[in-house]
Amino acid sequence: MNVSYEGIGQWAATFACDGVSAGQVVKVSGSGAVAKCADNDGFEGVVLSVARDGKACSVAMGGMVTVSYTAASAPAAGWNSLAADGSGGVKVVSTGGKSYLAVEVDTTAKTVTIVL
Repeated sequence: MNVSYEGIGQWAATFACDGVSAGQVVKVSGSGAVAKCADNDGFEGVVLSVARDGKACSVAMGGMVTVSYTAASAPAAGWNSLAADGSGGVKVVSTGGKSYLAVEVDTTAKTVTIVL
């Protein structure tokens, strides 16, 4: 059975941005602005789309999203402590991360669907 979690419960806001791409995790970097996350940063949302001029973006701040992950071990279905991996995705961390519920892990595509 194929299941899609795309957009379930998702809500988004528009922020000023520079140098971000759709699918990346981002952090609030200033008043009304988001930026790329560095390695081990916490993240507040995932970029859904970027304006043609690259100066504004829509960021999912809640609901289910699919993001890439890196690391030797994949996140597991269930609760995981996650942080940004510095390249737009996430990674499992033992300390310093925030808990996110992973509902689907694709080890072939190296993606995880989480609830923000």
